[in-house]
Order: sequence, then C-alpha cells, then structure tokens
Amino acid sequence: MKHLSHFDGRGKTRMVDVSPKSQTQREAVAQARVLISPSTQKLIRENKIIKGDVFTVAKIAGIMAAKKVSSLIPMAHPLNITHCQINFDFFKDGITIEATTRIKARTGVEMEALTAVSVAALTIYDMCKAVQRDMVITDICLLKKKGGASGLYLRKSG
Repeated sequence: MKHLSHFDGRGKTRMVDVSPKSQTQREAVAQARVLISPSTQKLIRENKIIKGDVFTVAKIAGIMAAKKVSSLIPMAHPLNITHCQINFDFFKDGITIEATTRIKARTGVEMEALTAVSVAALTIYDMCKAVQRDMVITDICLLKKKGGASGLYLRKSG
C-alpha cells in the first residue's frame, strides 16, 4: 500500500510538510457547470439580471475564493497564487466555468482552481435564483494539473 502523507506514524491526520520539496512552476485547470434555462441565459447575455453583471461578479468571487483556500480547507497550505483566470462559456443547457491557477511553489494549486469554479458557480446561482430556482451546479472537476514531481495530469474524456 502506498504511504499516505496526510497521516502521521500513529494514523492521525496531519498537514503535509512540503519544505523538503523544491519550488516548481505549477498550474491547475478546473471546471464546473451550471445548468440553466435558455431564458435565464438570455437575461445573463443581455445583462438584465437585477443583481448586476453576473460574470463579472462571479469572476471576482471565484478569484477571491482561490486566494482563501487555506481558510476553508483545513489541510491546505496557505499559498500566494500568482495567477487566477476564470472564463465562462454558454452551452445548450447552461454555462461552463473554467479556472486556471498558477504559482511557483512547493505544492500544487488544484484546490485553488476547484474552489474558484465552485464559488463562481455558487455566485451565478445566487445572482440568478430570483428568476430560476431549479438551476443545478454539476461537473466540478480537475481538468489539468502540471508541475512538481507528479508532472502532468490531464483528465480523460468521457
């Protein structure tokens, strides 16, 4: 069985010591989807959601969340991320959110990318719930991770 680094010699949870690792350039890309109706999509496109510009607010919320991961996830290391980009694309049944995070550090930024898309999706839900209550947040996943000893990870399609 592979050694699990999040447990000490007695099997108790611990924060992983990353100090022996070398700093490398790291990147993560995560995705989430919000399933919404065509009428809600139209309101977003036309900037007619009463709470304001949905994508601008969701982008800011996602970036802010990426910077606060260590306050939300107990074993996550505090990181000063150097890049967080959030993009939105409409598709037939809703919106795809994609976040890319980067840093030069001893540990990866996948939790920051995943948190960014999650909070951006929650923000879209919050801003649009007055016009549609049956939205669904789905498909939160890591698409890509590179850097560190693990090299490159790409999510397999399907």
